[in-house]
Amino acid sequence: MRNLKTEGIIIKRRNFGEADRILTVFTKDHGKLQLKAKGVRRITSRRSSHTELLNLTSLYLYQGRNMYLLTEAIVVENFSQLKNDLLSVGFAYHICELIDGLCPENQENQKVFDLLKQTLFALKNDKNLENIVEIIHDFEVNLLILLGFWKVSDRIPAKIVNTHSIIENLLERKLKSKQILQLLK
Repeated sequence: MRNLKTEGIIIKRRNFGEADRILTVFTKDHGKLQLKAKGVRRITSRRSSHTELLNLTSLYLYQGRNMYLLTEAIVVENFSQLKNDLLSVGFAYHICELIDGLCPENQENQKVFDLLKQTLFALKNDKNLENIVEIIHDFEVNLLILLGFWKVSDRIPAKIVNTHSIIENLLERKLKSKQILQLLK
């Protein structure tokens, strides 16, 4: 059994049992992890606000039998400006869906973590729709390159590539967030 301290961005969560949650976190040192946050749905839980979606959080974990257990969480950045804007949060959920679908579990990828973090900060600071669409497209291209799904070519400029169709082919399903983004436009 071992203890871990790492920094991560919460990209997915689902309720489990009466008061627990299963969190999917993309961490700086360990890649994508699933962990159990016991009791965070209780009203008296001190950790509930630290385990919200899109939070950049410092996590203290304990290796359980089947998965990591969250012992402590401290928010580093909660991206509240991003969460208060419907358009920005829609794009942020799209980014989380891509990370969750394309990244394997328990494989460290510091560059993908840095890309995710930089993109969330860029979305937080920019409210211009044209800039946001460009930020998202650049994120998709860079994610595909970093994960080895696409090779940079001089013949095909990155700006004209339909990244959504490439990603949907890789995932073998339609993107859920694509429907949300179409409603927002």
